[in-house]
Parts: sequence; C-alpha cells; structure tokens
Amino acid sequence: MASTGSTTSPEGTGLIGGWARVHPVRAVAVAMILVSLAWRAQLASRGYLAVDDYMLIARAAEAELTPGFLLTLYNNHFMPAALLITWLVTRAAGLAYWPYVLILTAAQAILAVSFARLLRTLVRPGWALLVPLAVFLFSPLTLEATSWWAVGVNMLPMQIAMVLAVGAQVRYVRTGRRRHLVTLALAVLFGLLFFEKALLVVPLVFLLTAFLFVGGPPVRAVLTTVRRYWPSWLLLTGLSLGFLALYGSRAESSLRRPDSLGEVFSFLWQLLGSTVVPGLLGGPWRWLPAGDGAPVTAPPELGRWIAWAAFLVLVVLTVRLRRVAGRAWLLLASYLTLVTALLAATRLGSIYSDVAGAVPRYVSDVVVVAALCIGVALLGLRPAPDRFAPADPAPADRDDADPADTDSDVDAARVDNATTGDQPTGTATADAGDDEEPDRPTAAPEPVTADVQRPADAEPAPRVTVPAAAYRGHGVLHAEYDDDDLPAPVRPPAARPFDAPPQRAGAATRPTPPAAIPPVSPATATGPAGRTVAASGPASPADPHLDRPEQPALPAAFTGGRDPEDPPPPAVLVRHREAVSAGLALALVAAGLGTAWTTARFGDEWAVKAGRTYLDTVRAELAAAPPGTVFFDQPVPGDVVPALSAPYNRQSTFFRALPERPVFVTEAEAPSLFDRTGRITPVRIDGPTVQPGPEQACGWKITDGETARMPLTGPRDDWFWVVRIGYLSSGDSTATFRLGGKEKRFPVKTGLHQIYFEFTGGGDTAELTVADPDVTLCTNEVAVGTPTPQQ
Repeated sequence: MASTGSTTSPEGTGLIGGWARVHPVRAVAVAMILVSLAWRAQLASRGYLAVDDYMLIARAAEAELTPGFLLTLYNNHFMPAALLITWLVTRAAGLAYWPYVLILTAAQAILAVSFARLLRTLVRPGWALLVPLAVFLFSPLTLEATSWWAVGVNMLPMQIAMVLAVGAQVRYVRTGRRRHLVTLALAVLFGLLFFEKALLVVPLVFLLTAFLFVGGPPVRAVLTTVRRYWPSWLLLTGLSLGFLALYGSRAESSLRRPDSLGEVFSFLWQLLGSTVVPGLLGGPWRWLPAGDGAPVTAPPELGRWIAWAAFLVLVVLTVRLRRVAGRAWLLLASYLTLVTALLAATRLGSIYSDVAGAVPRYVSDVVVVAALCIGVALLGLRPAPDRFAPADPAPADRDDADPADTDSDVDAARVDNATTGDQPTGTATADAGDDEEPDRPTAAPEPVTADVQRPADAEPAPRVTVPAAAYRGHGVLHAEYDDDDLPAPVRPPAARPFDAPPQRAGAATRPTPPAAIPPVSPATATGPAGRTVAASGPASPADPHLDRPEQPALPAAFTGGRDPEDPPPPAVLVRHREAVSAGLALALVAAGLGTAWTTARFGDEWAVKAGRTYLDTVRAELAAAPPGTVFFDQPVPGDVVPALSAPYNRQSTFFRALPERPVFVTEAEAPSLFDRTGRITPVRIDGPTVQPGPEQACGWKITDGETARMPLTGPRDDWFWVVRIGYLSSGDSTATFRLGGKEKRFPVKTGLHQIYFEFTGGGDTAELTVADPDVTLCTNEVAVGTPTPQQ
C-alpha cells in the first residue's frame, strides 16, 4: 500500500524540516513572528514602567477587587479587563516590570499568529504575503503597544479584536455559517472590555465588507452590503448601542474644539506626513524624547518626502496591476479618516494638540488595516465561491458547451472514481479557515482527461485524470500553493466576489489533445506541476515500479494570482523586468534597514527611565534607614509622574505598591523627605519665620495660659503648609497654634524639642497658647512654609 501520511522527505529530513520544505512561505512567516517577538521583548525589557503605569498600579494597590473598581473610568477610558489584569499583577508582583513584559509579549504572539492566519484567509498565497506580514510585525508605529503597559493593555486587545472580527466576517461572507456571527460579536466585546476605541471595529468590518466583497457603485455597494449581510449589522448595532449606553452613563464628554484652522492643518500634516506614512515604510528614523513616556516622531525632511514618494509609487503600481487594489487603498483611507476625526475631536484644543499628530500610539491600530490593505493590493483576494451567486450551468446546458467535452468529462469522472475507490461527491470546501463542509453543496471538480499512448495491439488505453483548476499569473509573487491554502477546485459560479470575475467553464474543462501528453506508464501518470495520479487498467508485470511504495506527492506550484479582468502589466515593467525586480529588492532592503534603525533608536530612548532610577534609589535608602523613620508626603519628581496626574503623583500613592513602602505622617518631631533622586534627607522649612521675641534668652515667652502674638517676616497665603516650631518647655502639656483663623493643637514635651505638622491657613501673624498655665514655653523658631530636603 502506498504511503500517504509521512511528513518527512526522502532524504530523511526531520518532521519540522520536512514541513518547512513543503510549506516554505509558512516556515519563513513563523521565523519572522519568532524574531519579531524576541526583538520586541528585548526592546521592552530595556525600559521600565512609565507615567500612567504608576497611576494604574497605585489605583490597583489601594482598591479592593469590586465591580465598582472595575467599572470606574480611568482618564475617561472604560477598561475593566485592563484594570483587572493590572490589579492581579500588582497584588502578585508590586512594582515589578517583568510580568508586564511577559503579558505584552504573549498578547503580541497571539496577535501575530492571528494576523498571519487572517492574511492566509483573505489574500492569495505566495511569497509576497510576507510583505504585509513584515509591515505588521516590525512596524515602528506599534512599538509603544509592546513596550508600555498603559498603552499595550488597551491597544493589543483592540488589535486582536480587529483581527478576529475581520476574520469572522470574512468567513461569514464566504460561507454564511451563523457560528461566525458569534465569533464576530465575541471579538468586538473582547476589545470593548479593554478599550472603548475598539468600537471602531464595527465600522471597519462594514467598510471591509463593502469595499472588498461587494462590487458596484458606492451607493449600491452600501445598500447591497446592508441587505445581504444584515445579520452582522443587526448584531453589531445592538452590541454598539448597549455599550454606548453603559459608557455614556459613566463618562464625561471629552470632545474639544480646535483653536484655529492652522491647528487642524498642522495636526493633519504631523499625523499623515510625519507618523503614518513614514511609519509604514520603516520610519520615522528619528525620535523626539518625551520624558519617561515613549518618544514621538520627528522624521528628517528628506526621509519624509522619500517615504511619501515610495508610498505613492506603491499605490499607483498596485492600482495599475490589480483591479481590487483601488478598493483596498480606499478602505485604508476610510479607516484612517475615522481615526483622524476621532483624534481631532478629542485632542485638538488641549495642551497636547501641538504633538497630537506625532504620537504613534494614537494610530497603532491603523497598522493592522494598512497591512491587510497592502496584502490585498499586492496579492489580490483569495478566490472563493460566492454563496449568493447562482450555480453555473453544466456544460451541456451552456450555449458554448461542446457535447464531446461533456461526454469526455463524464467518462473521465467514472474512470477516476473507479480507480481511486472514491464515491462521487457534490461538496467542496468553500471556507478556507474551516474544517467542516459548507452549508450548501457545490459542483464536484471537473476532471481533465488525456489518453495514454500504448502499443497498437494492446488493450484500449486508459484515461488519466488531472485537476481542472489552473491558476494563472506571475510566479514571483505566487510561488507557493498549499492544499489548504485554497478551497478545493470547483466549477466557477456565474457571479464571483469582487476580485474573482466569472470564467468560462468550457475552456477550463476542455480535454487536452492526446498528442500533447507524452507516453506514460499505464499504472501511474504525472499531472500538472508534478502531481502523480493513478490510471485504471491492467499494469504491465514488467513494470519495475510496480511493487515500489508510492512516495507522497508535493503540492502543486501555485503559479497564478491574476484575474482575467485585472489590467495587463505596463509594458515598461515587462520590458525591464530585471531592473524592476532589482528596484523592488533594493526598496525592501532599504525599508528593512530603516525599520531596524528606527527600532534601535526607539529602544535607546525607551531605555532612559527616570522612574526606574528613582525607585532603585528609594529601595536602597529604605533598606539602610534606621527603624522608625517617617516621612512627609511630597510629589514625586515631575519627570517620573507629572503634576497633572495629581493626586497620583504623591509619594504616599506612588509607593503604595512597594512591599517595603515608607511610612508617611502629618506630624512628627524628626520627619524625613525623599529628595529628587530618591535619597532620604531631614526636613527644612522654606518660608517666613516669626520675628525675634522681646524676652532675653527666651524670645517669645508663653506662660500663665496667655497667648503670644508673633508677627511673621512675610505673609502667607491661605494654602497647604508645614509648620516647624522649636521650643524649650518647662513641662508636658498641649499647645495651640493659630494662623488666619485656623488652628492646630500639638503636644508639648519637657525640655528642648521641635515639632513639624501640616497646616492649612494663611496670614501675617502667628499665635501660640499653652493649655497648662503652670507650664512656661519659650520659642524663637517658628517657620511656616514648604518642606524641602536639607542640603
């Protein structure tokens, strides 16, 4: 019996090696994914937590895991799943960074594999499939999402939702199976649990369906899309309305109005000219530091124009070569318009408007759509039957069918069934991503028959069957065809999806003249592209290959990716094919080198983390501090957490997730402070003091329960201050300090002491009273001001 299940080559190559030989494009894609994951993980590990990360962690450290905490908005963002993950990691690892790197890398791995599968489902197979995959895997526009937790916990789930939702819709369009609607709804819901911007997945799915799977003028295409695939829109509309009702009940409006028309044009030029287009082609090549956060784009002027020129050349060439390319680019433009409008409505008119267009994380989701559109423009849509199209009539029912062709096809089918032992079947898989049969049967593959030459006195020659499906085109872009890369060959329907116009069945199934087939053995024959097919009839006993086990046949080479209605390649490209190929190779190498340079420069900027240095110093200082050391609460340095993030920029909040967190007080005899570098220092009050008192060797003398009024060297506004009082007391008691109608009671101890306490008030004269009339207190050291570290 012939062997049919081996995955090793005749040379004894191992399982993985044999698979790579049979599926070289997939093997390279897997290697690219692994390289991108290792590269991104290494780059992320060079950095540390930054800005919003500390706020998310602080909120998780101080809150209990309740529905109220999960449904609380952060910066007007609805992200319960993100808050849940942050809470779990914070309770398990505190301010450690490595768990977040692992989670981001794992999420990127899921996204990369899902995107690669979506590419294989959506576009034709071939080596050119690696181009959009590389754009997605290595785009510098997505580096923030795999390095910065506060960005990645929103953007990576949204991108995963985009990929899964688009894949579910493509399968639903091609098969009509309702289970794909469930996947579609779950994908969108998954994204919304992490980021409200995932609501853009809904218009993306609609636009992709209308542009790529429904033909005709725009208005008719939209109407047809709504009518034909109404279950998708009904489901997504209900889900969107429910989410908007929940989000609107908790969120505040973040819509803004730009200050001027010039601000809008500057934003658009930044977004498109400096970020999106250069970023898709390996840019921006130069970054502008932004503190502890991720850097923003700052491409050189020459690089900006080169990127635009290359992008326009890509658009023009693909539109000239493929009929579907124009719609793919329109899809990208439409989604980019949605993102741009959303950013303009929420970022312009704010303090961030000057750099809003240069922030890559705002458009990292565009990379997913751009990579898909590049794949469609380069390779075209994967051929698949249109479930809404009427079945193509059999050749006997067609006006252009040849009766002889029909008879030959029937005879060949009988011979093939008798030879292989297979029963005739009427189904063919139309869904590239499914293992099950489609809901409706389609016509069985049409065989092509050929007579095998035999001696004149021999028995009648058997007929050899070979596949009738032949794909035409240029092998440079379509060098691989796997059995599961395309659905089983079926009779082309009368109407096909947009990228697969109808073909004449008679031409595809016409028998090959016997003279065109070389003599072969009656036992086996070789079909197109090296396929071995069986022939019926008695075999010659002298055949030396009779008892030799049959070797597994390699998949046929996929040599076609062009449709009959695609415009012909420009003559200049045909005449100068070698020069064009060299130019394309040079462009790809330049883009790869530019991407490597940009990524390395991003890593250099990301590795500079003031927050990490600050925390490392604080940990070392706390370990060496004597027992009982207490601290006054102060803001952390502005380059670690900006003042706009108050109250989450306070040290008491910032250090809450530390296992050895410091003790913060509002009153103490000898409090300490952390300076800007994280070192522990004593407290010094920076502010006005009381004028010297009249009593010799005492200053201001408070006795017999009387109140001393002590003028300050300068007035104090009504604000939050710290008061220091150094005194000499004859006994223990309680004293009261007053300033501007506000007062503070504090304990007094016998002897020479000092006390610091927080105070809210203002004025130009301080008052001090001792509760026990028998206790005398002398002081000349009263200061009202801001606590600062002693130098």
